[in-house]
Amino acid sequence: MKWVKRILITLLIIAAIIYGLTKYLNVNPPNLVYNSFKGKLPLNQLKLPVGFVIDMYAENVKNARSLCLAPEGTLFVGTRSEGKVYAIKDFNNDHKADTIFVILKDGNMPNGVAFKDGTLYIAEVNRILAFDNILNKLSNPGEPRIVYDKYPEETHHGWKYIAFGPDGKLYVPVGAPCNICESVDSIFNTITRINTDGTGLEIVQKGVRNTVGFDWQEGSNHLFFTDNGRDLMGDEVPECELNQATSDGQHFGYPYCHQGDVPDPEFGKKKSCDKFVKPLAKLGPHTAPLGMEFYNGATFPAQFHKQIFIARHGSWNRSKKSGYDVVCAYLKADGKLDRVEPFITGWLNMVKDEAWGRPVDFETLPDGSLLISDDYADCIYRVYFKG
Repeated sequence: MKWVKRILITLLIIAAIIYGLTKYLNVNPPNLVYNSFKGKLPLNQLKLPVGFVIDMYAENVKNARSLCLAPEGTLFVGTRSEGKVYAIKDFNNDHKADTIFVILKDGNMPNGVAFKDGTLYIAEVNRILAFDNILNKLSNPGEPRIVYDKYPEETHHGWKYIAFGPDGKLYVPVGAPCNICESVDSIFNTITRINTDGTGLEIVQKGVRNTVGFDWQEGSNHLFFTDNGRDLMGDEVPECELNQATSDGQHFGYPYCHQGDVPDPEFGKKKSCDKFVKPLAKLGPHTAPLGMEFYNGATFPAQFHKQIFIARHGSWNRSKKSGYDVVCAYLKADGKLDRVEPFITGWLNMVKDEAWGRPVDFETLPDGSLLISDDYADCIYRVYFKG
């Protein structure tokens, strides 16, 4: 019996050593990531309207970009440069992430994520993937099925934001394969839609250079979307856009007209700006508006209800940086623009012209708080109204 006890003691010692090394080296199971919450980001530099608070929901979410939320609370996060898609769980409902699962690895710019009827849809550059019954296999998702794989393979503006429309179809933009050009293939510079089984591809809107965020207005079902203006026309022109599509088959100007009233120097002579739908709002030159979402929660003050939050990701080549903030676009009762005002500023130090964060996308939690992803600070913030 002594030798049995010695073996058991030896095994316990070995297990303790392995456990200690795991903790010391911070080794996790291959499909999990854990947050450290070291509080390194200077959230106190961010300015919000009176009564609002911004806190950290999840840290160390490398290149966090597009967001979508399952009804039971799982948050899915796409990335562009990391090639990963995450699932984030807040098990104890303390408004901080407890566990981060890696759903997809080595994807081809898997920026877009959308959830419907238990299935997670992911948009890579040229294809749509799907993980069925994903909520029951977060720790072991397996391989996705391919929904559709005939989108163009060009990576210039090839990363995609996706969302399900009121019609139950998946909306998928196809950005311009260049800074400015007339594309031979009509699928470029568009917003398309497909059925959940990958059939029925349609071009819904045209003349859209690069939208990485859209949402539908309750009641009208009008499609609202951001669009990034072209480069190399100077610091002040053109302004990026917020657009409103009131019906299918509209054209929003690219590559012939920018910001609704500026003809392109190369292609503008071919078609007048009068032929195209004007932007609902001009969002500043090179501010790179990405995610946008109607606030349909119930806990923000009434002035924000049914209004549009827009993440201005920030300029990349302007001589003095612009954007790097969140703005709110207020609509009138008739759906026309009233005004656009700052909502969160402070990621950009205007004096030093340096930024420490770049907001990307939104998701509203059931408690009415607003999540915001940041692919530069590698985190997800939570904004709530404390009053």
